[in-house]
Amino acid sequence: MAAGRPARLAVGVVSAGRVGAVLGAALAAAGHHVVATSGVSRESVRRAESLLPDVPLKSPDDVVAGVDLALLAVPDDALPGLVRGLAAAGCFRPGQIVVHTSGAHGVGVLAPAVEYGVLPLALHPVLTFTGRVEDVARLAGASIGVTATEGDEVGWSVGEALVVEMGAEPVRVPEGVRPLYHAALAHGANHLVTLVRDCADLLDRAGVRPAERLIAPLLSAALDNALRHGDRALTGPVARGDTGTVAVHLRELDAADPDLARTYRALAARTAHRAQAAGLLPDHAAQDVLRTLEDPQ
Repeated sequence: MAAGRPARLAVGVVSAGRVGAVLGAALAAAGHHVVATSGVSRESVRRAESLLPDVPLKSPDDVVAGVDLALLAVPDDALPGLVRGLAAAGCFRPGQIVVHTSGAHGVGVLAPAVEYGVLPLALHPVLTFTGRVEDVARLAGASIGVTATEGDEVGWSVGEALVVEMGAEPVRVPEGVRPLYHAALAHGANHLVTLVRDCADLLDRAGVRPAERLIAPLLSAALDNALRHGDRALTGPVARGDTGTVAVHLRELDAADPDLARTYRALAARTAHRAQAAGLLPDHAAQDVLRTLEDPQ
């Protein structure tokens, strides 16, 4: 390995899901040789044909055995059992690089493989995947959370070099903060989708259509402002202390969807506290808003 750049590696991808197929294609574009992948579902087979053409489909055991880099791109809960099974089958070997893509796990989950002398890495792309070819290009604007064994600078360097080769930006995530890191990302990305869809559904219910086209510029600007300006980007009746408007919102939401009204109350309370802490909302106004938000039930 010269100048921190990985040598050309024989790569095995388990499995050809949305993440695995895309990262496998990115590694191939960087000059590595994807020699095998696994996939059972029709969708996985299709992705493999599209993103990893001419790469044979094999069982996970056969994919991992003999490769230089084993990429384990399976769901969070499936990863520990997969690693244990591959270890029990004797698929790992000394010097092999074993990478998983789970955000919830660090390198500790690879302990059964480490017993065989592998170099363990966790590379988690901070990106949503469609499993299509355009995702490979989208990696260029994304970050990948890198976790290696504490104190193993060679491991950190290899992980970062692989990320750079795939066109992404490496960000070091220590093992101990990996669960909190993943919770933060899930809270932002997953709940953002829920929030956007709730907004669109309410507009559709009110007969205001097309909801998506209406809200796209508003929500895009809100996200951009939040990333650029932090809490100073807060706007709207809660941040202004307009309790009358908030009360009307609650009345309408309680009638339309009580579950959504409870979500509004919780998020509005968080907004009030953030606006207060940022100096946007005076203490007395924040208390008025919080009283208005109290659930009468």
